[in-house]
Amino acid sequence: MSKTVSQIFCEREHLTLSPRAFFTENTRGRDYPCEPCPNRTDFQRDRDRILHSKAFRRLVHKTQVFLFPVDEHYRTRMTHTLEVTQIARIIARALMLNEDLCEAAALGHDLGHTPFGHAGETVMRQCFSPDFTHYRQSVRVVEKLENDGAGLNLTWEVRDGILNHSGNDIASTLEGVIVKFADRIAYINHDIDDACRAGILSPEDIPRPIREVLGDRHSVRINSMVSSVVSASMDSDTICMTPEVEEATNALRDFLFEAVYFNPVAKSEETKARELLARLYEYYVKYPEKMPELYYRNTKTESVGRCVCDFVSSMTDRYAIDLYKELFIPNVWRTPGSV
Repeated sequence: MSKTVSQIFCEREHLTLSPRAFFTENTRGRDYPCEPCPNRTDFQRDRDRILHSKAFRRLVHKTQVFLFPVDEHYRTRMTHTLEVTQIARIIARALMLNEDLCEAAALGHDLGHTPFGHAGETVMRQCFSPDFTHYRQSVRVVEKLENDGAGLNLTWEVRDGILNHSGNDIASTLEGVIVKFADRIAYINHDIDDACRAGILSPEDIPRPIREVLGDRHSVRINSMVSSVVSASMDSDTICMTPEVEEATNALRDFLFEAVYFNPVAKSEETKARELLARLYEYYVKYPEKMPELYYRNTKTESVGRCVCDFVSSMTDRYAIDLYKELFIPNVWRTPGSV
C-alpha cells in the first residue's frame, strides 16, 4: 500500500528537523479519536480547524490597543495574530523546529480574548472570577465552545501552546515557547507603530539606550529581537534571548506601559468600555435565557456566570456596542409618516 501524503510529511520531519523538534508522530493526540487525514499532518489539520473557526473570524473586530478604531491601519486581534504567527514560523524555521505546531498554536493563541482588549479581561475578572485570563479562555473556546459546543478537538500540544503563551507557565514543547516569544515581539513593535500613528508617541521618545541596542525602526527592532532568539537558542535546550537584547526588550516593554498602555489618549474610552461590558454581564446573569442557544444550553451543566462570561468574552467590540444600544439605549419615537 502506498504511503499517504501525511505519512510522507511525518517521515520528512526526521530528515529536515532538529532532534530537538517535536515530531508530529509523537503527539499525545486528541480528546476524541478521529480518522487521520491523508493529506495533512495532525498539526496542519489543527491549523485549518482554527482558521475556519468562528472565533478566529471574530478577531478582526476585536481591539488590540486602540478601542474600536475607525482608521483601518490600526492593528486588531486578527492582524496581531497573523504577525505573531509569522514571527513564530520564522524562528521555528531558523531553529529547524516544527513550523506546523508553531503555526497552529500561534493562530489559536488569542481566540478567547475579550472585546476591548485587556479592558474586557479586567471586567471578566471583576464580574466573573479573579482567575479569568484570555489564554485559559482561548483553551475553553477550542475545547468547549467552538463548533456548537463540540470544540475543535485539537491536539494536546497545540492546546498546551495556546494555554502557555502568556503568564508564568512554560509550554512543554520548544515550539510552544517560541509562540510566547513571538507574541511579545509582535505586540511590543506593532503597538509602538500604532502609538506613533495615533500621535501619542514618536520613535525618538524611545530611550536612546534601548534604540542603540534594538534599532530605530520597526523592521530593525523586530529583526534584532528575532535574531537574538535564534542566536541564543541555536545550541540551547530552551528558547531564550541574548542577555543584552532581552534587557533592552524588557526595558522597551516597561516604557510602553508608561507611555502607551496607561496613556489617557489611548485609553480615553476604556472606562466606558468596562462599564458597557459589566452592564451586559449583569443583564445576562439576570436573564440567561436571552443569550444565544449555545450559551443558554450550557447553563444546564455549568454556572450561569460561567456561561455569561463565555458569551460576553466571545463578543466583538462592534457587537457589544450594538447590543448595549439595543438593550439600554431607547429609540427615538416618531409618529408614523413623520419626517
